[in-house]
Amino acid sequence: MGRRGPYICGIDAAMDVVTGKWKSLILWELHHHGTRRFGELRRGLPGVSEKMLVQHLREMEEDGLLHREIFREVPPRVEYSLTADGRSLNAALAPLGAWGTERRRRLAATGTLVEAPPTS
Repeated sequence: MGRRGPYICGIDAAMDVVTGKWKSLILWELHHHGTRRFGELRRGLPGVSEKMLVQHLREMEEDGLLHREIFREVPPRVEYSLTADGRSLNAALAPLGAWGTERRRRLAATGTLVEAPPTS
């Protein structure tokens, strides 16, 4: 049932659930696009492997950050959405995102920003 510590401080507890390259991007994708199917998430995160996406989605579900709904139809459909904890974590990460946006602006101004490939 998800990670439970021991933790030294609140930052330690928070970072435990967002550690991993793709978790913050999964949070962002679900925040900005709402409920998504697995294929939509994969297309929205260029470079993520299917194995890594499955692993992160399972961990995030165990940690109570997202809800996985299985529709019993042919073919089966699975949708992911943020829980209240996932939405509150996104809100907590907003200042960090603002800091990152400002950093990108500074790097672009000096010509040292390396851009990610565009998503479709």
